[in-house]
Amino acid sequence: MTDSRPEDSGSGNAAGQRHAPPRPTITAFDWVPDFARGQVRDLRARWALEEAGQAYAVRYLSQGDQKAPPHRGIQPFGQVPTLEEDGITLFESGAIVLHIAETRGAMLPKDPGGRARAIEWMFAALNTVEPPIMDHAIATLFEADKPWSKPRLPAICQRIDERLGEVAARLGEREWFDGQFTTGDLLMISVLRILRGDPLLEKYPGLVAYVARGEARPAFQRALAAQLEGFTGSPPPGFAEWEAKMKQNRGEGQ
Repeated sequence: MTDSRPEDSGSGNAAGQRHAPPRPTITAFDWVPDFARGQVRDLRARWALEEAGQAYAVRYLSQGDQKAPPHRGIQPFGQVPTLEEDGITLFESGAIVLHIAETRGAMLPKDPGGRARAIEWMFAALNTVEPPIMDHAIATLFEADKPWSKPRLPAICQRIDERLGEVAARLGEREWFDGQFTTGDLLMISVLRILRGDPLLEKYPGLVAYVARGEARPAFQRALAAQLEGFTGSPPPGFAEWEAKMKQNRGEGQ
């Protein structure tokens, strides 16, 4: 396991020094294709931990290990990330981010209304904005060779444009959705980053600037650097053939 940041030194002398509690442990991949680097969802957990000033450990999985019984015991869908600490095991990036915020007093307003609105935007990011964006990724990348993908694209793009327009209208000229950076902003920016550099997002300069503000936060920069440094593994068998086919399909779609 590797650490994303140095452990706090604590205070007091050797005899009276308190032992630091165990660091939370997240799971992440040790290798992903270039297009997925900086997008795998453990980045969301890393970012939240960095915002909270919490050191953490990482248990790396090789491609394929996430589907094996040991990992499925903590993540039934065979995905990353997971988080383990103090006898608690969590999966789903939204649940992990919320847990980190609630247990560290970070990224959630203290007043009940502000807290509720932050959680509201978390749900909006994951349940309303992300699904059509992921449909786009499936149709243009993972299932680009399927006969149904190309005919679906216009409708998918229309849904994305509608959602982005609605998000942009609500954000307006504000820096963050509710005056201060919250868990809602962390997840919304994480979702919008999937379209980074895509004309679908570039159409909305306010959202492009919003994403850039999130990416400029020191905590995000540390989280991103830690994720990228962790990709030290090797691609699984058959990846080169899959990549060649993917590139061919993308070329046919241009």
